[in-house]
Amino acid sequence: MDQGSRPVPEHSGKPKEQFVHSVFESIAGKYDLMNDILSFRRHKSWRKFAMRKMAIKQGDSAVDLCCGTCDWSIALAEASKSGEVMGIDFSAGMLEVGRRKVEERQLQDRISLVQGNAMALPFGDHSFDYATIGFGLRNVPDLEQVLREMKRVVKPGGMVVCLELSKPMKQPFKGIYYFYFQRVLPLMGKLFAKRYEQYKWLPESLAVFPDREQLAAIFRETGLKSVESYPLTGGIAALHIGLKENSDV
Repeated sequence: MDQGSRPVPEHSGKPKEQFVHSVFESIAGKYDLMNDILSFRRHKSWRKFAMRKMAIKQGDSAVDLCCGTCDWSIALAEASKSGEVMGIDFSAGMLEVGRRKVEERQLQDRISLVQGNAMALPFGDHSFDYATIGFGLRNVPDLEQVLREMKRVVKPGGMVVCLELSKPMKQPFKGIYYFYFQRVLPLMGKLFAKRYEQYKWLPESLAVFPDREQLAAIFRETGLKSVESYPLTGGIAALHIGLKENSDV
């Protein structure tokens, strides 16, 4: 759940992108703590599951969109052993926290961090073996455009990977989850991060976000092939993977 507690939508008349940016600038220092608390530390196992499915080889390169505090960027670099990893996020505050973590692990020679827009990636076509986005797709103004950009920058045969919150479908778990999500989570945000309004909007961001099957269909509509989706922890999160065709140049 690198971006698992990322709240979203439009608020107080601000455009979505402007509101989301202000949110992450304000919570950057508490972001990792809140992820642990709000996901009961499940975000770590979700990311490990994603990495197993990705099967990164030594030397593989990756770009990590909405990289936040860089947990996934670091995991990608450690898995590839010698490959280049680019992390991109629009929040300078989040990137600063991530930069410190990268330096602590002495990975600054292989992880480069860029402040930028996920909808207009500053990278050339066919540049990376993998493009990942962890819990950030809910927060972008146009998720189809982000997926098109991810597909554009991966090499033919490359992989587009999204780890995101999703919607559990079965009762009674569904009812329990939504009670926690809508009632308890904002109060915990207020208690631990001193931010109530930001976390109150998290349930609303999920309400308008596609469910697991709908997002898989969008992957296919984007032109990605061999699309796979996996429900995680009863469906409260999901992993989506799609491949860029070798002939897609």
